[in-house]
Amino acid sequence: MTDDDRVFKALADQTRRRLLDRLFARDGQTLTELESELEMTRFGVMKHLRVLEEAGLVVTRRSGREKLHFLNPVPIRLIHDRWIDKYTERRVSALVDLKNELEQGP
Repeated sequence: MTDDDRVFKALADQTRRRLLDRLFARDGQTLTELESELEMTRFGVMKHLRVLEEAGLVVTRRSGREKLHFLNPVPIRLIHDRWIDKYTERRVSALVDLKNELEQGP
């Protein structure tokens, strides 16, 4: 499985996207904090976090007895650059060309 495959797999699940949104809103949360707003077991949340870690979307750091989870946006940016940005460039260029053409008039 490639890195892109791991990221797409991780992002395919609504719960994992929700965890990423929570980390985006406030980075460096513990498992207890992350699970507090989810209607699932602690072990369920841990499984989702493991998939996010394997995809490189979440990194952890120990602080005493706590394990803090942090968002790593780099893999999402790489997906954007590889799969999204290149497909939107032609459309944007076409719209700019159309705008210039319409502004020049007949």
